[in-house]
Amino acid sequence: MTDQACIQFLQWSLPKLRMRWKGFRKVRGQVCKHIERRLNALELADAEGYRSLLERNRDEWDVLDSLCRVTISRFYRDREVFRSLEQEVLVRLCEHEMARGAPELRCWSIGCASGEEPYTLALLWNLGAARLSRAMKISILATDADPNMIERAKQGCFASGSLSDLPRHWRTNGFVRDRNRFCVRPEERGKVIFLAQDIRAAEPAGLFHLILCRNLVFTYFEEEFQKEILTRLRDKLHDHGVLVVGIHEALPSGTTGFLRWPGCSGIYRKT
Repeated sequence: MTDQACIQFLQWSLPKLRMRWKGFRKVRGQVCKHIERRLNALELADAEGYRSLLERNRDEWDVLDSLCRVTISRFYRDREVFRSLEQEVLVRLCEHEMARGAPELRCWSIGCASGEEPYTLALLWNLGAARLSRAMKISILATDADPNMIERAKQGCFASGSLSDLPRHWRTNGFVRDRNRFCVRPEERGKVIFLAQDIRAAEPAGLFHLILCRNLVFTYFEEEFQKEILTRLRDKLHDHGVLVVGIHEALPSGTTGFLRWPGCSGIYRKT
């Protein structure tokens, strides 16, 4: 399948999945490889053949949906975001919740893939924001639509390349070497609970002080769907809770109920 054929296929199929082509332009290579493998498995000659199959078989749309998942992830991705969380955002949240007598901060990482984002948050809490961890506890729920990715995340072991952006002392003190892999220490792993759940269809119980929804909803989903999910996310935040999106993402037009955190790209406070 040529690149142009894949582009045309995605431009046709993505809107039917409530996704948008704009978000896939730069990462289409990964998705096109997934689709090509599916064509080979089905012994189909080209994308037109797959399109005909989709028009005949509604169940195949669920398969295509899974092929369109983008799993680009690494520890400490967008380091300025995590520095802002460590130096300012978590400090403010802790102060506010301690004044209310709350025992812990509840955090939710959406689209966690193989776990790098929630584990980064756990490392930040234990190794970067120790003054906070002595005063309060933190619990981190991490969800992803792909059960296979969730199982990988639970193992908590990664190749060295995934750790390259981390501060050096985090790499030294946050992992245990297992041959050619680096496994997150039990102290950090114990702070994260993983759950297979699709943000498009459901959300976990309870309210959260911090929600990370980065490089997923506001990149790949169509704008009206973004608005629907954003309303649900706002309802899942405590008053004065914080939503973090990707540094290259923006909340959909007409959004109310959030204020940008001063000086921090991609960070918003619920109003």
